[in-house]
Amino acid sequence: MNAEIRLDDVSKFYGEVMGVNGITATLEPGVTGLVGPNGAGKSTLMSLIAGLVRPSRGRIDVLGRSAEHPRLFAGDVGYCAQYDAFPPGISARQFMAGSLRLYGYTAREAEEGATIALERVGLGDAADRRIDVYSKGMRQALKVARAIGHGPRVLLLDEPLNGLDPQARAEATALFRAFADDGAHVLISSHILHEVDAVSDRVVFLDGGYLVASGNVAEIRDEAPMDAALAADAAHGQTRPARVSIRCDRGAHVASRLFALDAATEVRLHDDGGGLSVRTSDADAFFLTLGQLVCSDGVRIEGVTPVDASVEAVYADLVSAPAPER
Repeated sequence: MNAEIRLDDVSKFYGEVMGVNGITATLEPGVTGLVGPNGAGKSTLMSLIAGLVRPSRGRIDVLGRSAEHPRLFAGDVGYCAQYDAFPPGISARQFMAGSLRLYGYTAREAEEGATIALERVGLGDAADRRIDVYSKGMRQALKVARAIGHGPRVLLLDEPLNGLDPQARAEATALFRAFADDGAHVLISSHILHEVDAVSDRVVFLDGGYLVASGNVAEIRDEAPMDAALAADAAHGQTRPARVSIRCDRGAHVASRLFALDAATEVRLHDDGGGLSVRTSDADAFFLTLGQLVCSDGVRIEGVTPVDASVEAVYADLVSAPAPER
């Protein structure tokens, strides 16, 4: 069976409103992050891949199948919607068992599958409580259980970490990673970019309904146009400029010294006073100077993070570049 998700010139219009337009991409198994602000087209694209809506133009193949054959298609796809809607008055176990019966499970198989899925998302002890009294985080976890219960090969997650506490977020992320490591597709839509950064093998950047870029973050970053200030720095023939976040004990002192030694073109102190963000036109020279400051001035460095390699920085560069002709 084909292991890819393929989108060929896919567009979706709701009357005169554009959801997405002209999306062409091939997605391999693993974790793929759908990145973009609210209104970028993430949920529309997710719904198209899930077969919940039909494209206005173009074709979508999921593992070699299309939503035109729903009995085969649905068994391979698990979908966690951004918003929840549960039947009133039933428990999580009843909800899960009923959902699994729709996939052809026997009553016994459905009960066993419900127990396994609920335990995997941390709801084992609350399985027989009514969903009506669940917290937002518990309802979010139940949506994930519903998506994974039938063992899909494609897991579509629209804002799946909303409402989860830090521990639950970490556990959910580990669960998604385990699915991907077993050879499944895991598509995660989120506007919280550091969440995508932490788990994704590749990203699909969307803006205004259009595909901006897709692939490995590092490769996109190397090919992405720089913002105007960094491009001006690079024009002097120096190494690729960089943005760096430094956590240290004497941020103001480090800032003044970096300027005095001509190692930074822009510095911003962190709001909590525990560090600074630096823009430099020559990354190699900057890191050499920073090392010298640590030795000569006794600055205590807690951490140095290259910001340019993050999903957030790459997306900012992409959307700030001049729009291509369409």
